[in-house]
Amino acid sequence: MGSKTDLSVMEESAGILRQFGIDYEMRVLSAHRTPEEVLQFSRSARDEGFSVIIAGAGMSAHLAGVIAAHTTLPVIGVPIDASGLKGIDALLSTVQMPPGVPVATMGIGRAGAKNAALLAVEILSLNNEALYNSLINFRNDMKKTVLEADDSIKNI
Repeated sequence: MGSKTDLSVMEESAGILRQFGIDYEMRVLSAHRTPEEVLQFSRSARDEGFSVIIAGAGMSAHLAGVIAAHTTLPVIGVPIDASGLKGIDALLSTVQMPPGVPVATMGIGRAGAKNAALLAVEILSLNNEALYNSLINFRNDMKKTVLEADDSIKNI
């Protein structure tokens, strides 16, 4: 994440990853304030055993793009509402990547952070049958919750 103030949003990603039993690391690295450290992390991430990177940042939000420019790992960007523009600035900075440097961009804030982790789970499940089965169970549980809510509303 670009700042420690982003932690409350990025904890949503961590919660999903924990739920699926996926090891993760959280780091504070800023594309603008710690560019050398971002570069070092990005270039070494694959060798250090990372498979997917989730990068959350607000305002100009170049973190995901800078990381993507220096790794071939999938990078998922989470725009964070950190300015008077309510995260629209972060969304546009994250989603508008030049051809050849993709960043999968989620929605702004907590929902985006959850979806970023779920996309990471989907990517990782391509080569992990147990993780795939956990993902199917997760989806079935969501479906069940929605249908139960629908049934309870019908009885009002």
